[in-house]
Amino acid sequence: MELKINGKTHTLEVEANMPLLWALRDELNLTGTKYGCGISSCGACTVLLDGVATKTCTLPVNAAAGKEIKTIEGVAKNGNLSAVQKAWIAHQVPQCGYCQSGMIMAAEALLDTTPDPTDEEIDSAINNICRCGTYQRIRAAVHTAAKFRMEAEASLLGSL
Repeated sequence: MELKINGKTHTLEVEANMPLLWALRDELNLTGTKYGCGISSCGACTVLLDGVATKTCTLPVNAAAGKEIKTIEGVAKNGNLSAVQKAWIAHQVPQCGYCQSGMIMAAEALLDTTPDPTDEEIDSAINNICRCGTYQRIRAAVHTAAKFRMEAEASLLGSL
């Protein structure tokens, strides 16, 4: 089975019903995506599947075949952190950090579709669970990331 992950095609010999999470972690050593609950409830296993935040602990690997998969390892470009990653650092979002890769992936997906989200849109789109309760910092970081993205876009347009 072929999977396109972070822009690269990988051929895997795995059972079609193996959860995508385990294919990523155990077969490809992409361990940034975490196992949390095993029932697609907590969101620690979130990746982008064709740009949509998707929980992978119960998603069969064959459901991801032919789709573009982005994991936390694929968020930074050429060693440069994304706006979301920079905002996460600026707001010191993580405490234990375990859920953060899934949170970042959910935030990336949200900002790709809603460039300047309201608090309500953030709360609705990012339904991952953080045991440390850093939700206020997560929300603030999403707003900051939105500003970072808008500033970068304005700068890019200004240089044309």
